[in-house]
Amino acid sequence: MTLLEPAAARTVVVTGASGGIGRACAVAFAARGDRLALIARGRTGLDGAVHEAEQAGAAKVIAIETDVVDPQAVEAAAQRAEDELGPVDVWVNAAFASVFAPFTEIEPEEFRRVTEVSYLGYVYATGAALRRMLPRDAGVVVQVGSAIAYRGVPLQSAYSGAKHAIQGFNEALRCELLASGTRVRTTMVQMPAVNTPQFDWVRSRLPRRAQPVPPIYQPEVAARAVLFAADHPGRREYWVGASTVATLIANAIVPGLLDRYLARTGFDSQQTDERRCAGDPDNLFDPVDSWQDFGAHGRFDDRARNRSLQQQAAHALGAVAEVARQTPGRMRTGLPGLAAGFVSRVRGTRVPQSHGQE
Repeated sequence: MTLLEPAAARTVVVTGASGGIGRACAVAFAARGDRLALIARGRTGLDGAVHEAEQAGAAKVIAIETDVVDPQAVEAAAQRAEDELGPVDVWVNAAFASVFAPFTEIEPEEFRRVTEVSYLGYVYATGAALRRMLPRDAGVVVQVGSAIAYRGVPLQSAYSGAKHAIQGFNEALRCELLASGTRVRTTMVQMPAVNTPQFDWVRSRLPRRAQPVPPIYQPEVAARAVLFAADHPGRREYWVGASTVATLIANAIVPGLLDRYLARTGFDSQQTDERRCAGDPDNLFDPVDSWQDFGAHGRFDDRARNRSLQQQAAHALGAVAEVARQTPGRMRTGLPGLAAGFVSRVRGTRVPQSHGQE
């Protein structure tokens, strides 16, 4: 076994697994031969995810139709995962919902629903995971976050609030886990704009079709970051993409200037030139992938980036740092060579494309 590689196939649970980042994560873990429990609402999307995961090489895959806003249902899903696949080693929270509209145009029940899915769904799922991991003193919870966890953006007030809430929740939980002395870990991956189907099924009151703010990355870039975080959970969080790094640094240094910049550019940058169809279905309360499999990718393949140099460099440096912590002092003189090897290994890492309905 090479250093830092997973020792054996693991049991991995992924929420929001029927599309987007969750779908790409399912395929990526499957390619390593892990056992997967895929949680989402849409049956057709879940069936597509199971098929892709099996094709990618998963040891075993089960699909569990569950709405993460129901804590009892999430608890039952976690128990079924363990009953059928074995003790959960990794739990990835990626389920979410959103509304694209000015705050004054979002109804209270819509704001509540986004908060329940995109924040409380993480809380309920993390609780279900920890109730199983803590007694065994082993396991990792990966929270799929966003640059929006630090920097709210116009037209996404509900989603911005939920991601900020996850950030605060995860920081508090991390401190509690460290204080307890457990080997269970939680980490968060802050994502850039990603080419997912959400921009076709999100509830929107914008005049034009929604889009991620460029630069846009493919969901496999996000999946690589999640896999790395699951393997290296000692770090409190990971930033993915140069745009995420630039946004978070700017928000820390000149937040007022960033407010004005987003006020000037944030409305147009989140919309294409195409008019939105008023009758388009959305998945806020009912899944649209119950009747169609949208896959992992959205409609921006021609503009989306397949890799992030920032991510590759961060992963290589993170791997070297972990080797340094595990290596006796007299052996550290060989770390420059190890560093070069790790850079080559990380740069060569590939995550299978999750095609779905592309």
